[in-house]
Amino acid sequence: MACPVNHTELNPALLPLDWLLGTWESDEPGEGCFPTINPFRYTETLHFSHVGQPVINFMFNAFHAESKKPLHRECGFIRMQPGTNKVAFIIAQNSGLVEIEEGELTGQQLNLQTHALARISFAKEPHVQQISRVFQLRPDGRLEQTVSMATDNQPLMQHLHITYRRSS
Repeated sequence: MACPVNHTELNPALLPLDWLLGTWESDEPGEGCFPTINPFRYTETLHFSHVGQPVINFMFNAFHAESKKPLHRECGFIRMQPGTNKVAFIIAQNSGLVEIEEGELTGQQLNLQTHALARISFAKEPHVQQISRVFQLRPDGRLEQTVSMATDNQPLMQHLHITYRRSS
């Protein structure tokens, strides 16, 4: 007799975000640019999961496209305000930045902006002051992410752009 498979049911509060769940891998390198750094190409894996709570857990791991060296890593949680389309990302980054991004879910697009930001005391300058992020599930089934950033000495502008295909 086969053992029963334990499939934890998705908390109903998260049903509007069920399209995010699973593992996504960049299908071609994404592009990063900012006035204070050299342009670069990167690959990234996103993992969105849940354990039945009204929270999605996530981990993002990026690597330099040519050298394969690890770049930014982010992990955290996604919450939705019940009965609304308000979404919050709680994010810890390996750079020493911790942030809360809040925004709205419209169909299969998430628009998020910095709500709160904290950093370690010895974080590298110039300091990030604001981030905005858009996730969009495209009609071809690929996930697209665009991240814009502002620092002490640069206004908000696009920093990262990448698309992913679902791998599980």
